[in-house]
Amino acid sequence: VQLVESGGGLVQPGGSLRLSCAASGFTFSSYGMSWYRQAPGKEREAVALITSVGGIRTYADSVKGRFTISRDNAKNTVYLQMNSLKPEDTAVYYCKAYGPNEYWGQGTQVTVSS
Repeated sequence: VQLVESGGGLVQPGGSLRLSCAASGFTFSSYGMSWYRQAPGKEREAVALITSVGGIRTYADSVKGRFTISRDNAKNTVYLQMNSLKPEDTAVYYCKAYGPNEYWGQGTQVTVSS
């Protein structure tokens, strides 16, 4: 099983990034997918999730209206479009698959700074 995040980097406040998480080794379409983040000195927190059936999306209050989670089951990939980024969005972002089991990716760094 592998979850590989990409798309992180350094961006100025107000900018955008799109994170991708490519999955392999399990039946992607049967799993809900989610994004978490962990800032230095803080606990890991859920940012967004999308269900396996119906594609129902849920967001943390801190990112509502700015972030969009989506999935492409044909590509076994989940995305996180992040707009209007703020310095407080700086963190390592992880994707997680949840279902019969839980799987985590290794994380990708997002830094929002001028």
